[in-house]
Amino acid sequence: MDPMSPARLDDPLAPAREATAEMLTHRQHHFSLPQPFYNDERLFRLDMQEIFEKEWLFAGMTCEIPAKGNFMTLEVGDNPVVIVRGDNGRIHAFHNVCRHRGSRLCVSDKGKVAKLVCPYHQWTYELDGRLLFAGSDMGVNFDLAAYGLKPVNVRTAGGYLFVSLADEPPAIEELLESLAHYLAPYDMDNVKVAVESSIIEQANWKLVIENNRECYHCNAAHPELLNSLQEFDDSDDPRATPTYKALVAHKQQQWGEMGVPWQLRRLGKRNRLTRTPLLEGTVSMTLDGKPGCRKLMGRLPSADLGALRILHLPNSWNHFMGDHAVVFRVMPLGPQQTVVTTKWLVHKDAVEGVDYDPTQLRRVWDATNEQDRRLTEENQRGINSRGYEPGPYSETFEFGVIDFIDWYSERMQENLSHTAPSLQVVGG
Repeated sequence: MDPMSPARLDDPLAPAREATAEMLTHRQHHFSLPQPFYNDERLFRLDMQEIFEKEWLFAGMTCEIPAKGNFMTLEVGDNPVVIVRGDNGRIHAFHNVCRHRGSRLCVSDKGKVAKLVCPYHQWTYELDGRLLFAGSDMGVNFDLAAYGLKPVNVRTAGGYLFVSLADEPPAIEELLESLAHYLAPYDMDNVKVAVESSIIEQANWKLVIENNRECYHCNAAHPELLNSLQEFDDSDDPRATPTYKALVAHKQQQWGEMGVPWQLRRLGKRNRLTRTPLLEGTVSMTLDGKPGCRKLMGRLPSADLGALRILHLPNSWNHFMGDHAVVFRVMPLGPQQTVVTTKWLVHKDAVEGVDYDPTQLRRVWDATNEQDRRLTEENQRGINSRGYEPGPYSETFEFGVIDFIDWYSERMQENLSHTAPSLQVVGG
């Protein structure tokens, strides 16, 4: 391409797009990615444009906006988003940007409002995004209908909220149907967030996901977690021992008799749902393996349900037990900075201090998150070295990482191939 061509002038990332496509085409499979994928500013901007602005992202839980006027906000790179519940329980999502001069409308993480009012000049929007008031100074001929909020795609199922900034987002129906089926016994309309935390890891978002997709490091790094968690990823784990397989078969028979879904379901490499046993004699991811909440979730008949594990790429993994659930959201902040948000869910009628102790509920994953933060940050420091080169993944211990890197590579190549030259200078 001519370096002075219109496409090159309009899209300052054009050289990075070409280089990225070339590296992905020639990458060594079952190896980690070349260094720029983990620390280059231009490639990070491509990650945001081609992955986080085009794929379906886990945003939060429907229980966080239970009633009309409840809202929550999310930052997708430079794109603030607001999700709000309107009339008849309908959930809307919008770019959190006033149509007047572009100020953010909602500046807190969560809240409740009667209308969406811009704090700058008080332009006022209905919860469905219609502009209701812009002041008399806009003139008598000002058309309110032309300046409604710009919508963002939003879908819900099984208590989950997903958003996509894409004009034409990828299909998500299979995942929504699966979530509705697997989470039906949890009665997700009747849960609440008992406690949440956010930590910032000085590491690329892909390293955060890679670290989660294997338990190769667990024995050396996660003593609290391994008080209850089996190191095997699912019932098809190639490392699974005969003892584990026998336990799986026994538990699956019990779960089937209870009417609790347990089957392993893969939706490509992007999504996976499976119920796996915890260690024998434990029922929850707590320090002692006992229930962290006395009131079980939904209409579950027992606390001894193992852990329903749910994966959604690019930004979430989850564990649902009989007494509580733990959901995780990953959002990139920069080439070497990522925020990981953890939320612990319990039955909405569970009483803090009576049915559960937030400190005890979160102890295992607080410790695990901190341990993972140190691991990923050291991983990032090593990758930044001139001595780094892509290294081989274990096809047994790290098959989940291989699947993630394959998914990322496929989606990045696919999205890059459909990206038209930008008409706006990004960051200019």
